[in-house]
Amino acid sequence: MSAKKKKSTRKHIISRYAFIVGLMMIIVVGIVYNLVDTTVVNAAEWNNKAMKELSRNDTIAPERGNILAADGSLLATNLRYYTVRMDFRSERFMEVRYRAVLDTIADSMARYFPVRTAKEWREHLAKPLAKPKNKRPRAYKLIGNISYADYKRLRTFPFFNIPNRNRNGISIETRMRRVNPYGDMARRSIGGVGATAECKEVHGISGLEMALDTLLFGKPGLSKKVPLTKGIVNWTDIPATPGYNVRTTIDIKMQDILENELNDRLEFCDADWGVAVLMDVATGDIKAISNLEKNPNADNYIEGMNRAVLGFEPGSVVKTISMMIALEDGIVNNLDEVLTTGSAFAYAGGRPITDSHGVASLTVAEVIERSSNIGMSKIITRKYDSNPGGFYARLKEIGFLEPMHTGIGGERVPRVDSVPNNRGGRIALSRQCYGYATEIPPLSTLSIYNAIANGGKYVRPRLFSRLTSETTDSILPVTYIRDRICSEENAAKMRDMLTRVVWGDHGTGRSLRSDLVRIAGKTGTCYMIEGGTYNTSKKRLAFCGFFPAENPKYSCIVLVCNPKQNAFGAASTSGQVLRNVALKLYSRGMLDNSSDYRAEQPKTDPPTLYATASRGRHKTVRERLSVSGSRKVLKQPTEVKSGVPDVTGYGLRDAIAVLEQAGYNVDFSGVGYVASQTPSPGHNSARGTRVKLTLTE
Repeated sequence: MSAKKKKSTRKHIISRYAFIVGLMMIIVVGIVYNLVDTTVVNAAEWNNKAMKELSRNDTIAPERGNILAADGSLLATNLRYYTVRMDFRSERFMEVRYRAVLDTIADSMARYFPVRTAKEWREHLAKPLAKPKNKRPRAYKLIGNISYADYKRLRTFPFFNIPNRNRNGISIETRMRRVNPYGDMARRSIGGVGATAECKEVHGISGLEMALDTLLFGKPGLSKKVPLTKGIVNWTDIPATPGYNVRTTIDIKMQDILENELNDRLEFCDADWGVAVLMDVATGDIKAISNLEKNPNADNYIEGMNRAVLGFEPGSVVKTISMMIALEDGIVNNLDEVLTTGSAFAYAGGRPITDSHGVASLTVAEVIERSSNIGMSKIITRKYDSNPGGFYARLKEIGFLEPMHTGIGGERVPRVDSVPNNRGGRIALSRQCYGYATEIPPLSTLSIYNAIANGGKYVRPRLFSRLTSETTDSILPVTYIRDRICSEENAAKMRDMLTRVVWGDHGTGRSLRSDLVRIAGKTGTCYMIEGGTYNTSKKRLAFCGFFPAENPKYSCIVLVCNPKQNAFGAASTSGQVLRNVALKLYSRGMLDNSSDYRAEQPKTDPPTLYATASRGRHKTVRERLSVSGSRKVLKQPTEVKSGVPDVTGYGLRDAIAVLEQAGYNVDFSGVGYVASQTPSPGHNSARGTRVKLTLTE
């Protein structure tokens, strides 16, 4: 190589080095400039920014407390749900292996996640592979909102079971959801949660969730930014305090019975909606509450508006309250006193008051038994004719118009207007005393009947009884709206009158007699208002009472709106629900099985104990039935110490639970009770064996 060429090459290399060194110097100058700018020139500004970031506090959402049934079963809780995604551009994604097992993955997904068929799953899984590698999704959604157990199952499928997620591209997103393990059971009373546009925190929006939100929500925590060697991280400054767990008074078995009986009767009479509440007489514990209405999108009934705490004109069930006040005020004392009634009662120049089954005369006790509007008006106007507003004052005095604070969201107080002392007020009084010109929530009416059953003690209805947390266990005492709303003597007289409604010769609830459980209560019928006037073709039908009548353990109110077929009376609709509930409680030993009046009372047809066809959820039925003569009697379950458990006579839901807990799989046919099972009870079959159940009504 010539000297001239060597010199040119050397010059070229030096120039390249000079360019690189110059570029490095520019970078160094830039670094030094920025260093001086941030640490000297604008140090205060950058320090302020750093302090602002480090002093920023973020809110830590607390874990919401659980809502529990009386036995500790979960009615509302928090569960973490998973969304599974795939990164088809992960660094070491094993595409060849993925393609080879696509059919197997699709079959597995279709079996355990049947939202798609195997063919549809294969198309879904293969769709990203049709794109060029550099355009394939980094977070392709496989499936969302699955439980942890489902996620763990998915990770056992071929390809997805590869431990290295960089090779299969699997990633997950998690979020907490509020769930109701028992589905629609008492859903409106339990309530729901949600966030609003104004507040992103999740709070209760209805039912117990709303009424007890301050207890369930807990206290938010605070986190702050802390500089560590690897960067700035969130540091918990004040930890979040979880909400209280709320123990409700709901009894799962009673709730299931009440819901099923109400649903059956609504379907039978094709009513618009119905509400039922079952309460413990001594404590005021609401053991079951159901609000059902027609599904606008299907031919069935669903949990609807919580009408148990909304106001309605109650009809004749209010006569019981009026009669109790009459006894307390001394307006009447002798239940055998004869009142002249006739066919109509023209009072204060208003429209004459009539009875649907008027008689010339009746006794004070028969006013309730026959449900006489005329008789009730004549009694109340004896004292309050000159002071119509005094009746309102008496209702207020006994606490009937006060909030009950049951824990149910949306609770309203009864509306009974204080009327003036003039002709208009007198007319209004004569209607108020038998249930018109008022708006009273069913639960408020029930509270008075419960007090009568409780010897006059006006216990406060409640839906929760206990609060627990990691550091607290608080049992809430039974409270009273008033210590007493009537004397024990007058309470006994009222119980006698309400018993005559069912057991008297002229009682409006005679069809509700049972030789197993003695029921006491009152029917009530009220026309519905449409366009400002009463529509006599549409009725709300109520029955409120308690059982067993001689020693009340539970009180209950049922309200059915606008039946259109088969049954149109208060006793045959609402009353029948209460009767069936009482019989089911008796059959399960929940009434101490002490009521048996066959030796004392005229023989009546024995009650029919039965299971109805499935409506999408199966009844909880634990009684065994066998036929002895012409009458069905209870039979004790057979205890099986080993082998296949005996589930004959169980409802399907309970049978499945027992057999699966013992390690067996279940096949079934029919509806109602388990009539037979194969293998037979006690058979030494291996765990995993399929037990075939035959059900019958």
